[in-house]
Amino acid sequence: MVRNTAREIAIHLSYELSFTDKTVEQLLDERLTAETFEALAQEDELYLEAPNAKQAEYIRRLVSGVDEHAAELDGYISKYAKGWSFSRIPLVASAIMRVAMYEILYMPDVPNGAAINEAVEIAKKYETPETVKFINGILGSFVRQEVGE
Repeated sequence: MVRNTAREIAIHLSYELSFTDKTVEQLLDERLTAETFEALAQEDELYLEAPNAKQAEYIRRLVSGVDEHAAELDGYISKYAKGWSFSRIPLVASAIMRVAMYEILYMPDVPNGAAINEAVEIAKKYETPETVKFINGILGSFVRQEVGE
């Protein structure tokens, strides 16, 4: 499993946190098993390979961090979503942006450009072209204004 696959799985799990009553730990313990990946592989090829220990740790770090910093990340999304109320943003789009913003702010080993590019590529699989542009614009503004690049 490559990092962008692990990142996409983290986005799936971050999205799922939006509408589950499970804790982040419960969700991760339940989802990051070989049995769950085997069952999901029939629906989505993303799950054909279960993560190894290093990949599972990366996914856990991302999803837990997004959960822990959700209010902060949502605040940034709201700040840069000019003319949009947060409630209008699709849940998948907000999960994609939360993961990218978390990587930019809290994972210095992930280059900012890589976090944005991966977010945009993943968004292309799930969102309309307009939403992909919206995500790219928000993440670009966020990096320029908050991180200074």
